[in-house]
Amino acid sequence: MTAPPYRRVFAVASAGRTLRVAADGGLTDFWPHIAPHLPGVRPDLPLEPVDEQADAVLPYGLSPGDGRRLINAYLHVMHLGHGTLCSHAVALHRDGCGAVLLLGGHGTGKTLTAIAMVARGWRVLAGDVALLDAEQVTVLGGTAAFLVRRGSARRWFPELDLTPLGSEKVDLGPQWTSPVEQPVPMVAAVSVQVGEAVGALEEIDAHTAQTLWLRASGHLLDRILDGTEIVLRSLENVTATRRRLSLVRTLAARMPVYTALGSPAEIAKRVEHLAIRREGTA
Repeated sequence: MTAPPYRRVFAVASAGRTLRVAADGGLTDFWPHIAPHLPGVRPDLPLEPVDEQADAVLPYGLSPGDGRRLINAYLHVMHLGHGTLCSHAVALHRDGCGAVLLLGGHGTGKTLTAIAMVARGWRVLAGDVALLDAEQVTVLGGTAAFLVRRGSARRWFPELDLTPLGSEKVDLGPQWTSPVEQPVPMVAAVSVQVGEAVGALEEIDAHTAQTLWLRASGHLLDRILDGTEIVLRSLENVTATRRRLSLVRTLAARMPVYTALGSPAEIAKRVEHLAIRREGTA
Protein backbone atom coordinates (compact mmCIF):
# COMPACT_ATOMS: atom_id res chain seq x y z
CA MET A 1 0.00 0.00 0.00
CA THR A 2 1.34 3.43 -0.95
CA ALA A 3 1.80 5.79 1.97
CA PRO A 4 -0.23 9.03 1.78
CA PRO A 5 1.65 12.25 0.98
CA TYR A 6 3.23 14.09 3.87
CA ARG A 7 0.75 16.50 5.47
CA ARG A 8 1.68 19.85 7.01
CA VAL A 9 -0.24 22.67 8.70
CA PHE A 10 -0.18 26.08 7.02
CA ALA A 11 -1.27 29.46 8.38
CA VAL A 12 -3.74 31.20 6.06
CA ALA A 13 -3.82 34.86 7.13
CA SER A 14 -7.07 36.65 6.30
CA ALA A 15 -7.80 40.22 7.41
CA GLY A 16 -5.81 39.90 10.61
CA ARG A 17 -7.14 36.44 11.50
CA THR A 18 -5.52 33.07 10.94
CA LEU A 19 -6.99 29.81 9.67
CA ARG A 20 -4.66 26.85 10.18
CA VAL A 21 -5.07 24.42 7.30
CA ALA A 22 -3.70 20.88 7.19
CA ALA A 23 -2.89 19.83 3.63
CA ASP A 24 -0.43 17.90 1.51
CA GLY A 25 2.31 19.60 -0.48
CA GLY A 26 -0.04 20.31 -3.35
CA LEU A 27 -1.42 23.33 -1.49
CA THR A 28 1.88 25.19 -1.81
CA ASP A 29 2.01 24.35 -5.51
CA PHE A 30 -1.36 25.87 -6.38
CA TRP A 31 -1.36 28.56 -3.68
CA PRO A 32 -0.42 31.43 -6.07
CA HIS A 33 -3.44 30.54 -8.21
CA ILE A 34 -6.03 30.36 -5.42
CA ALA A 35 -4.80 33.06 -3.00
CA PRO A 36 -6.31 35.96 -5.03
CA HIS A 37 -9.72 34.27 -4.68
CA LEU A 38 -9.62 33.97 -0.87
CA PRO A 39 -11.12 36.99 0.95
CA GLY A 40 -8.73 39.00 3.07
CA VAL A 41 -5.70 37.03 1.88
CA ARG A 42 -2.65 38.88 0.52
CA PRO A 43 -1.51 37.03 -2.63
CA ASP A 44 1.90 38.69 -2.38
CA LEU A 45 2.63 37.01 0.96
CA PRO A 46 3.95 33.42 1.08
CA LEU A 47 2.08 30.53 2.65
CA GLU A 48 3.82 29.77 5.95
CA PRO A 49 3.95 26.35 7.67
CA VAL A 50 3.26 26.35 11.43
CA ASP A 51 3.72 23.85 14.23
CA GLU A 52 0.15 24.13 15.48
CA GLN A 53 -3.09 22.18 15.50
CA ALA A 54 -5.20 22.55 12.35
CA ASP A 55 -8.59 24.26 12.19
CA ALA A 56 -9.36 22.71 8.80
CA VAL A 57 -8.20 19.61 6.93
CA LEU A 58 -8.05 19.32 3.16
CA PRO A 59 -8.48 15.77 1.78
CA TYR A 60 -5.52 14.30 -0.07
CA GLY A 61 -5.32 14.94 -3.80
CA LEU A 62 -7.81 17.82 -3.78
CA SER A 63 -7.90 19.84 -7.01
CA PRO A 64 -6.96 23.54 -6.87
CA GLY A 65 -10.57 24.53 -7.47
CA ASP A 66 -11.93 22.29 -4.72
CA GLY A 67 -9.13 23.39 -2.39
CA ARG A 68 -10.09 27.03 -2.93
CA ARG A 69 -13.80 26.34 -2.35
CA LEU A 70 -13.18 24.36 0.82
CA ILE A 71 -10.77 26.91 2.31
CA ASN A 72 -13.26 29.67 1.49
CA ALA A 73 -16.00 27.81 3.33
CA TYR A 74 -13.78 27.48 6.40
CA LEU A 75 -12.89 31.19 6.15
CA HIS A 76 -16.62 31.96 6.04
CA VAL A 77 -17.14 30.11 9.33
CA MET A 78 -14.04 31.64 10.96
CA HIS A 79 -14.98 35.22 10.09
CA LEU A 80 -18.61 34.64 11.07
CA GLY A 81 -17.40 33.82 14.57
CA HIS A 82 -15.91 37.33 14.71
CA GLY A 83 -19.04 39.13 13.51
CA THR A 84 -17.83 39.37 9.91
CA LEU A 85 -19.84 38.44 6.82
CA CYS A 86 -18.20 37.13 3.65
CA SER A 87 -20.53 38.80 1.16
CA HIS A 88 -20.72 38.36 -2.59
CA ALA A 89 -20.03 41.94 -3.63
CA VAL A 90 -17.54 44.27 -5.24
CA ALA A 91 -16.24 46.86 -2.78
CA LEU A 92 -14.75 50.19 -3.85
CA HIS A 93 -13.30 53.15 -2.01
CA ARG A 94 -12.40 56.73 -2.74
CA ASP A 95 -10.56 59.01 -0.34
CA GLY A 96 -12.98 61.17 1.60
CA CYS A 97 -15.99 59.15 0.51
CA GLY A 98 -15.92 55.81 2.37
CA ALA A 99 -16.63 52.47 0.73
CA VAL A 100 -19.50 51.40 -1.49
CA LEU A 101 -20.75 47.85 -2.07
CA LEU A 102 -22.07 46.67 -5.44
CA LEU A 103 -24.40 43.71 -4.95
CA GLY A 104 -26.05 41.30 -7.37
CA GLY A 105 -25.80 37.77 -8.71
CA HIS A 106 -23.50 36.57 -11.45
CA GLY A 107 -23.98 38.52 -14.67
CA THR A 108 -25.85 41.50 -13.21
CA GLY A 109 -23.01 43.92 -13.93
CA LYS A 110 -21.17 44.45 -10.65
CA THR A 111 -17.80 44.26 -12.36
CA LEU A 112 -18.87 46.49 -15.25
CA THR A 113 -20.15 49.13 -12.84
CA ALA A 114 -16.92 48.85 -10.85
CA ILE A 115 -14.90 49.51 -14.03
CA ALA A 116 -16.92 52.67 -14.61
CA MET A 117 -16.32 53.73 -11.00
CA VAL A 118 -12.56 53.14 -11.32
CA ALA A 119 -12.68 55.53 -14.28
CA ARG A 120 -14.19 58.08 -11.88
CA GLY A 121 -11.31 57.75 -9.41
CA TRP A 122 -12.44 54.88 -7.19
CA ARG A 123 -10.22 51.93 -6.31
CA VAL A 124 -11.23 48.29 -5.82
CA LEU A 125 -11.06 46.86 -2.30
CA ALA A 126 -12.74 43.52 -3.07
CA GLY A 127 -13.18 42.05 -6.52
CA ASP A 128 -15.85 39.44 -5.75
CA VAL A 129 -16.22 38.72 -2.02
CA ALA A 130 -16.04 41.49 0.60
CA LEU A 131 -15.46 41.04 4.34
CA LEU A 132 -18.02 43.17 6.18
CA ASP A 133 -18.07 43.97 9.88
CA ALA A 134 -21.83 44.08 10.45
CA GLU A 135 -21.65 45.83 13.81
CA GLN A 136 -19.24 48.58 12.75
CA VAL A 137 -20.51 48.65 9.12
CA THR A 138 -17.00 48.59 7.72
CA VAL A 139 -15.11 46.76 4.98
CA LEU A 140 -12.21 44.71 6.35
CA GLY A 141 -10.92 43.37 3.05
CA GLY A 142 -11.90 41.03 0.27
CA THR A 143 -10.72 38.96 -2.66
CA ALA A 144 -7.80 40.44 -4.59
CA ALA A 145 -8.84 38.98 -7.94
CA PHE A 146 -10.97 41.24 -10.14
CA LEU A 147 -12.14 39.11 -13.04
CA VAL A 148 -13.54 40.84 -16.12
CA ARG A 149 -15.45 39.05 -18.86
CA ARG A 150 -13.76 40.07 -22.07
CA GLY A 151 -16.91 40.14 -24.22
CA SER A 152 -19.04 42.24 -21.86
CA ALA A 153 -16.19 44.63 -21.08
CA ARG A 154 -15.48 45.25 -24.76
CA ARG A 155 -19.12 46.13 -25.36
CA TRP A 156 -19.20 48.86 -22.72
CA PHE A 157 -15.52 49.80 -22.59
CA PRO A 158 -13.93 49.29 -26.03
CA GLU A 159 -10.96 51.39 -24.95
CA LEU A 160 -10.08 49.07 -22.05
CA ASP A 161 -6.82 47.15 -22.41
CA LEU A 162 -7.65 43.50 -21.76
CA THR A 163 -4.33 41.86 -22.53
CA PRO A 164 -3.11 39.18 -22.26
CA LEU A 165 -5.36 37.44 -24.75
CA GLY A 166 -6.37 33.80 -24.73
CA SER A 167 -9.13 33.48 -22.13
CA GLU A 168 -12.68 34.73 -21.71
CA LYS A 169 -11.88 36.26 -18.31
CA VAL A 170 -9.08 38.68 -17.53
CA ASP A 171 -7.87 39.38 -13.97
CA LEU A 172 -7.31 43.11 -13.50
CA GLY A 173 -6.76 42.63 -9.78
CA PRO A 174 -2.96 43.04 -9.81
CA GLN A 175 -3.39 46.52 -11.32
CA TRP A 176 -6.67 47.63 -9.75
CA THR A 177 -7.17 46.01 -6.35
CA SER A 178 -5.73 47.68 -3.23
CA PRO A 179 -5.24 45.79 0.07
CA VAL A 180 -7.24 47.10 3.03
CA GLU A 181 -4.80 48.31 5.67
CA GLN A 182 -7.50 49.32 8.18
CA PRO A 183 -11.33 49.07 8.30
CA VAL A 184 -13.05 51.34 5.78
CA PRO A 185 -16.50 52.74 6.75
CA MET A 186 -19.22 51.66 4.33
CA VAL A 187 -21.42 54.51 3.11
CA ALA A 188 -23.60 52.88 0.45
CA ALA A 189 -24.79 49.52 -0.89
CA VAL A 190 -26.41 49.19 -4.31
CA SER A 191 -27.86 46.18 -6.12
CA VAL A 192 -27.02 46.77 -9.78
CA GLN A 193 -28.52 45.56 -13.04
CA VAL A 194 -26.62 46.66 -16.14
CA GLY A 195 -28.57 46.90 -19.38
CA GLU A 196 -30.35 49.19 -21.78
CA ALA A 197 -33.23 49.95 -19.38
CA VAL A 198 -32.73 52.99 -17.17
CA GLY A 199 -34.17 53.38 -13.69
CA ALA A 200 -33.76 55.86 -10.87
CA LEU A 201 -31.84 54.88 -7.76
CA GLU A 202 -34.44 53.52 -5.33
CA GLU A 203 -34.21 52.20 -1.78
CA ILE A 204 -35.62 48.70 -1.40
CA ASP A 205 -37.80 47.63 1.54
CA ALA A 206 -36.27 46.25 4.72
CA HIS A 207 -37.41 42.64 4.20
CA THR A 208 -36.01 42.47 0.68
CA ALA A 209 -32.76 44.05 1.87
CA GLN A 210 -32.38 41.40 4.58
CA THR A 211 -32.98 38.64 2.02
CA LEU A 212 -30.42 40.15 -0.33
CA TRP A 213 -27.78 40.37 2.40
CA LEU A 214 -28.58 36.81 3.50
CA ARG A 215 -28.06 35.43 0.01
CA ALA A 216 -24.89 37.44 -0.51
CA SER A 217 -23.44 36.29 2.81
CA GLY A 218 -23.95 32.60 1.97
CA HIS A 219 -22.10 32.84 -1.33
CA LEU A 220 -19.02 30.86 -0.25
CA LEU A 221 -21.17 27.98 1.00
CA ASP A 222 -23.28 27.62 -2.16
CA ARG A 223 -20.66 25.65 -4.05
CA ILE A 224 -20.32 22.04 -5.18
CA LEU A 225 -16.97 20.27 -4.93
CA ASP A 226 -16.09 18.29 -8.01
CA GLY A 227 -14.04 15.55 -6.39
CA THR A 228 -15.59 14.87 -2.95
CA GLU A 229 -18.93 14.34 -1.25
CA ILE A 230 -18.35 17.22 1.17
CA VAL A 231 -21.32 19.60 1.45
CA LEU A 232 -19.90 23.04 2.20
CA ARG A 233 -23.10 24.35 3.74
CA SER A 234 -22.84 21.69 6.45
CA LEU A 235 -19.77 23.51 7.81
CA GLU A 236 -22.11 26.23 9.09
CA ASN A 237 -24.01 24.66 11.99
CA VAL A 238 -27.35 25.85 13.36
CA THR A 239 -25.72 28.20 15.87
CA ALA A 240 -23.58 29.78 13.17
CA THR A 241 -26.57 30.16 10.84
CA ARG A 242 -28.51 31.97 13.57
CA ARG A 243 -25.48 34.17 14.16
CA ARG A 244 -25.32 35.03 10.46
CA LEU A 245 -29.03 35.85 10.39
CA SER A 246 -28.56 38.19 13.38
CA LEU A 247 -25.64 39.93 11.66
CA VAL A 248 -27.62 40.24 8.42
CA ARG A 249 -30.48 41.93 10.25
CA THR A 250 -28.04 44.27 11.98
CA LEU A 251 -26.35 45.20 8.71
CA ALA A 252 -29.66 45.68 6.88
CA ALA A 253 -30.87 48.01 9.63
CA ARG A 254 -27.72 50.12 9.51
CA MET A 255 -26.97 50.03 5.78
CA PRO A 256 -29.98 50.36 3.44
CA VAL A 257 -29.73 48.85 -0.04
CA TYR A 258 -30.65 50.69 -3.23
CA THR A 259 -31.32 49.37 -6.72
CA ALA A 260 -29.93 50.83 -9.93
CA LEU A 261 -30.65 50.07 -13.60
CA GLY A 262 -28.82 51.39 -16.63
CA SER A 263 -25.43 51.45 -18.31
CA PRO A 264 -22.30 50.99 -16.18
CA ALA A 265 -21.45 54.69 -16.51
CA GLU A 266 -24.97 55.81 -15.55
CA ILE A 267 -25.08 53.52 -12.52
CA ALA A 268 -21.57 54.55 -11.43
CA LYS A 269 -22.55 58.21 -11.53
CA ARG A 270 -25.66 57.59 -9.41
CA VAL A 271 -23.78 55.41 -6.93
CA GLU A 272 -21.13 58.09 -6.51
CA HIS A 273 -23.75 60.77 -5.87
CA LEU A 274 -25.44 58.49 -3.33
CA ALA A 275 -22.14 57.85 -1.56
CA ILE A 276 -21.32 61.54 -1.37
CA ARG A 277 -24.79 62.34 -0.03
CA ARG A 278 -24.69 59.57 2.59
CA GLU A 279 -21.14 60.47 3.59
CA GLY A 280 -22.29 64.00 4.22
CA THR A 281 -25.10 62.83 6.53
CA ALA A 282 -23.04 60.25 8.43
